[in-house]
Amino acid sequence: MVRGSRRGIGPVLGAMHDLFLFMGGLSLLVWVYLLFFYGGFWKADQRLTGPVDGPEVLPAVAVVIPARDEAAVIGRAIGSLLAQDYAGEFRIVVVDDGSTDGTAQAVKEAAKAAAAETAGSPHRVVVIAGRPLPPGWAGKMWAVSQGIEKQNEIMPNTEYFLLTDADVEHGTGMLRRLVARAGAGNLDLVSLMVMLECRGAWERLLIPAFVFFFQKLYPFPWVNDSKRATAAAAGGCMLVRRQALERAGGIGAIRDRIIDDCALARIIKAGGSIWLGLTEESRSLRAYTGLAELWNMVARTAFMQLRHSAALLLLTVAGMGLIYLAPPATLAAGVITWRADLAFLGAAAYGLMMVAYRPTLELYRQSPWRGMLLPLAGLLYTLMTVDSAIRHWRGRGGGWKGRYYGPQAGKGG
Repeated sequence: MVRGSRRGIGPVLGAMHDLFLFMGGLSLLVWVYLLFFYGGFWKADQRLTGPVDGPEVLPAVAVVIPARDEAAVIGRAIGSLLAQDYAGEFRIVVVDDGSTDGTAQAVKEAAKAAAAETAGSPHRVVVIAGRPLPPGWAGKMWAVSQGIEKQNEIMPNTEYFLLTDADVEHGTGMLRRLVARAGAGNLDLVSLMVMLECRGAWERLLIPAFVFFFQKLYPFPWVNDSKRATAAAAGGCMLVRRQALERAGGIGAIRDRIIDDCALARIIKAGGSIWLGLTEESRSLRAYTGLAELWNMVARTAFMQLRHSAALLLLTVAGMGLIYLAPPATLAAGVITWRADLAFLGAAAYGLMMVAYRPTLELYRQSPWRGMLLPLAGLLYTLMTVDSAIRHWRGRGGGWKGRYYGPQAGKGG
């Protein structure tokens, strides 16, 4: 009986070995491709740093900030903008999008405080109340559209719009660097992925992974190559040339997009050049206190990235499993069964994964050994994406601050 059982187990073990051999080998090939043939996305070397040589006459910049219940953070954001070392003309319009927490008052107080410190004028900042949301518009896009409309009224000589978020605190040289990069490269859009809060345990696990996955989805060197179609931007900080925006159809051209930053990048790059990079100078003030907040941040839009396609969802789940879970699984199988071939494949793929992740970890001041946790982060992001699909199918997709958008929201965005 025992001998029969062993004979029955043998084929099963052989099949399992072949399965892990296939997965481990394929995963290793994928990581070789990602490291050497996929735009060098993992190097995290697209940075807005170094000396700035801007034009002698600095262009006028109109800053537009959509804000909805941001009283806790918008004061610091306004203060950082008013502290810019930019010698050109710039004004700030904040669109109060139905806030109930005193956001408008927080903006006015921040403007007065900054003016008192710098002997400047608080009137550089204008707050307007957002009008009711019309059909077919996403809330943020409607607020941005109103802000641009107001800036065109009070600052008709605007050459660039700086679209930024109410929870982003900028370094003092940020605006000068953005304008210099746009001018030097004749760029229609310059965008920065700001530093995200990364203090708690869940943030340290998931935030660098989020930045890494974004770079993998949109390799920054390819975004910055005018000969490639790849286009992306980061909504926290986007400097866009006014003429280019008007040529692309204005904000109305992406009125229903929830993932508005990448949608804007696509329509701008269709007629010009764009640049996307990383910065340590500007940072998000939005903290995520636990897994639930991070989960909701991803789940509200992840399925939109897949264009609400069940087929793309299945491919994404399979791909994430192959890329991030197969290496440690193959390594474990090799150790447990004493199979050197499996152990080698798993360790090699796992090692390349850690090499690729290291520059992003360094950006966030984390040990390279935390790269060993990337498979766990990948698993969690996969589950978030599945949850995003479930929310969409239940009619609760794209939720943000009390607003939910229907099945067509963000389509193509």
